[in-house]
Amino acid sequence: MMTGASKRQRSRTLRVILVLAAGVMFAGFFALGTWQVFRLQWKLALIERVDQRVHAAPVPAPSMAQWPQLTADTDDYRRVQLSGVLLDGSTTQVLASLDRGIGYWVVTPLCTPDGGIVMVNRGFTPAGLGGWKPQPAPPAATADACRSAAGPMVSVTGLLRLTEVAGRLRQNEPARNYWYTRDVQAIAQARGLPAVAPYFVDADAASARAAGPVASVQPVGGLTVISFVNNHLVYAITWYALALMVAGATVWIIRDARKQK
Repeated sequence: MMTGASKRQRSRTLRVILVLAAGVMFAGFFALGTWQVFRLQWKLALIERVDQRVHAAPVPAPSMAQWPQLTADTDDYRRVQLSGVLLDGSTTQVLASLDRGIGYWVVTPLCTPDGGIVMVNRGFTPAGLGGWKPQPAPPAATADACRSAAGPMVSVTGLLRLTEVAGRLRQNEPARNYWYTRDVQAIAQARGLPAVAPYFVDADAASARAAGPVASVQPVGGLTVISFVNNHLVYAITWYALALMVAGATVWIIRDARKQK
């Protein structure tokens, strides 16, 4: 049978354990809130940086020698300009869902004068009443496809976008010509294209019109979706609020212990 002194000692030990646990929880919640504040600052700087790039004057697109140095922090969403010959026979349609409805991004390789190939997103075309129906895959390009390209030289101005990766829910299916992301390396491999840039260019409206129609359909350019999820302030407030709740509970426990004394 426990005596009064042993009960008080047990109660005191329990309070100490609770206070220590509360201290650990407070430190953890406070650290998570602070981390979200830093993430918020990073995200706001990213949004400002992208906004400046989108509205800047176009610069020459990175050449083959510059491809290995490209990064998202320094190059994504830059306005670039390039010229070359489009390989219409290797065009790929990538599923797109916009405010305009369901349709496709029309992605066509462009042979550049330095011997490289850059994928150009010529714009959006609606799927029509029949819905999204992937087209038969075009035949693989020959090794000298660029050297034998007979199309006119076109100039393209748009936003540089680093290659997209396959999503978790939907994987590209090259064998069936089902494309859900603009994965330039996977598309190039499926089309038999060598020396493809690790980025694609979202053509602006004027460039999309100048490049001409694709299968009697004129893609609409300049529809790049620029959207960054920014919930870091909400997360920071949530973590700080939890830290304050833990601190409040700890103060209550300490005051209650003092009253019992």
